[in-house]
Amino acid sequence: MVVFCFLVDQKRMVKGTKPVAGSCSRCRRGASVADIKTKTRFCCVTIYWRSHKAIICTFCGATLKTYP
Repeated sequence: MVVFCFLVDQKRMVKGTKPVAGSCSRCRRGASVADIKTKTRFCCVTIYWRSHKAIICTFCGATLKTYP
């Protein structure tokens, strides 16, 4: 018997942001600290989620640095 289990999707949700001093190294616009929640679903069931902080660009959306 063979059972196939595959990655359906992975979603990133930004829960909140705060402005930070500095600028994006790619587009030279402003950056902010964001609380990010990543949710991974296998076979339509959420089995893993992770919350962490990251510095992201407010203009282009690039992730500049992440913190566990």
